[in-house]
Amino acid sequence: MFARLREALAAGTASLPDIAELLAQELPADACVIYVARPGEVLELAATYGLNVSAVGHTRLRLGEGIVGMVAASGDALNLPDAQNHPRYVYRAELGEEAFASTLAMPVKRAGRILGVIAMMSREARVFAPVEVEVVATVAMLLAEILARAGATNLSEEGFSARLPRRYAGHVLSSGIARGKILPYGASPPIAKLLTDDPAAELARLEKAVETANKSLDGLITSTLPGGSAPRDVLDAYRMVTQSAGWLTQVRQAIGDGLTAETAVDKVAQNLRERMRRIADPYLREKLADIEDMIGRLMVALGGMAPKPERAGGMILLVRRLGPADLLDWHARGIAGVAIEEASASGHAAILARALGLPALAVERGAVEAAQEGDDALLDAEGATLILRPEPEVLQVYDRALAARSVRAAALSAYRDLPAITRDGTAMSLMLNVGLALELDQLERTGADGIGLYRTEIAALAAGGIPDVAGQAAEYGRVMDRAGGRPVMFRTLDLGADKLLPGEASGGEENPAMGWRSLRVGLDRPAILRRQLRALLLGAQGRPLSVMFPMVATVEEFRAARDLLEAEAARIRPVPERLEAGTMLEVPALLFQLPGLLAEADFVSVGTNDLMQFLFAADRGTPELAERYDTLSSPVLEMLERLVAACNEAGVPLSVCGEAAGRPMDALVFAAMGVRTLSMSGNAILPVKALLVEADLNELRPVLRELRRSGAAGGSIREPLTAWAREHNLPV
Repeated sequence: MFARLREALAAGTASLPDIAELLAQELPADACVIYVARPGEVLELAATYGLNVSAVGHTRLRLGEGIVGMVAASGDALNLPDAQNHPRYVYRAELGEEAFASTLAMPVKRAGRILGVIAMMSREARVFAPVEVEVVATVAMLLAEILARAGATNLSEEGFSARLPRRYAGHVLSSGIARGKILPYGASPPIAKLLTDDPAAELARLEKAVETANKSLDGLITSTLPGGSAPRDVLDAYRMVTQSAGWLTQVRQAIGDGLTAETAVDKVAQNLRERMRRIADPYLREKLADIEDMIGRLMVALGGMAPKPERAGGMILLVRRLGPADLLDWHARGIAGVAIEEASASGHAAILARALGLPALAVERGAVEAAQEGDDALLDAEGATLILRPEPEVLQVYDRALAARSVRAAALSAYRDLPAITRDGTAMSLMLNVGLALELDQLERTGADGIGLYRTEIAALAAGGIPDVAGQAAEYGRVMDRAGGRPVMFRTLDLGADKLLPGEASGGEENPAMGWRSLRVGLDRPAILRRQLRALLLGAQGRPLSVMFPMVATVEEFRAARDLLEAEAARIRPVPERLEAGTMLEVPALLFQLPGLLAEADFVSVGTNDLMQFLFAADRGTPELAERYDTLSSPVLEMLERLVAACNEAGVPLSVCGEAAGRPMDALVFAAMGVRTLSMSGNAILPVKALLVEADLNELRPVLRELRRSGAAGGSIREPLTAWAREHNLPV
């Protein structure tokens, strides 16, 4: 059939009725209809085989009307064994389709735009087979070129409102704000030649393109980023996915069926997208972004996609999916931010965006089609909004905000080399929360005193699995080398809940945040925990080592974990100069076991993120609860006051880490209550330091006591305390 189509296209004799007849006879099917998009969001019957020819040019459906209109509106195929009983079915008497039971309706797309619909019908009530679906999808690709030349209208909403402002909500992958010209990328341009009469030559072209793409990837992996650290853990995992033989085998098979190399790559890519979009597991969907990277490289090598611009300085990249290699490529070309339609906060791209300090947002579907290259755009990866073609008034507001940020950043840079000592002489220690070697540059950039939380699971998530002992030891050794003698608190693997390794199922827990995760996994599978502890001891190479256990709920759990650490330490040489074992305090139950805990632990770190959600029974991932519970409210401050007193009495160092530690007002209150070590993200260090350096805790404490006593602001003291700080000209 493809050979016959190729000959008809080459001779210029392939009319729409001819294609409908050929397809119906070859599948086989009893009828075939082709609808073409017309202005006004209308689909017009343009050709038919097996139905009344007199309906051609007369039968019309609105976008979203009937099965054909529904397929055009959604962009997804429908394969229905009993189409006439579908709730969206619309009867058109002039067609004469009463005798047909099953329908396969396929959208005709070109560069992501809907140009029409092709539908097959059968009198027999059946589901069209996968091979039949693939054939119709391939013919739809051919039809796209014919319909485009025939003047079909783009049916997407954006085709009728391309110049209007558009807002897209999303969720933050990496915080920040960027303004610039939009750069939509990844949609392949129309392919010049779809069919081939020389599959062997096309296979040779494919193999050469694969070799070229692999060389470009090798060059990226061996290159280094600022600071001299290459993200090998992420990129090596990426290479394992992209070079897997399965999807490339499908490409080779499609070439053998008579498609050109670029058509075959595009066809397999479309099939992958359709399948992966229906998978709920974000880690499995993340693999598609990795494969998309390689597909893009192949299409560029084959000439089926324009290469990336050499420079994209200040532009905002807008893509459907993005893998780690592509993100690093774009970062090197100077993008100011990135918006991704299909991304997860724990995916490779998000992990690297945070490490690079690049504003990144996961946005609603439809943004890529709505954008035109060069449009003005605002990426607000703090307010979780992408604005295409913003109104002048909105631009002015953001311009003022960005100018104020620039002035603020310049002012904050003056605090970098100052010690974190308050006006009353209280010395504070401000530490970093990090999870990748890429982030260690922040030690110098922020003047941090050390690493208060090294999330060891982040590298495992990025790499797609837990490295062996040697691999882990090398990573931990590099971290200590980069710290240059500054303290590093290594948290053992905190996996489970929302942090699952690729391929691992969640287990169907109703409350995974309170389920089998973190230390609970390590104690139930001690071999995993012992290997990590052994790697930490080996990586230390005799240097002081601090190990912190997450999600501890009882003193017995902490003791069991510490026993494993000491057992491994007895086997490793050289012995660390100093070995400390501490705990995250995230589970409220530990607050009622403080005497026993403080007799065992060398240090305690309050993990505010989990502690807050457990304390208030409020899932931190639920937007409706995001602002409801406050760390500066009575129950949290009462808890912290008692904890500080207990730790002081026992002589056990206490720190606070998490989002709350990085909020300047929260940090100021914690300092006034006796906390001396705070650990936070890199972008929070200087704002927190600026406020602490300018504050007098002796002046603050009586105000704090009075506000707590009066129960100001319904339990939270944030608003009145902020007002007091502003009255005293503090940089809040």
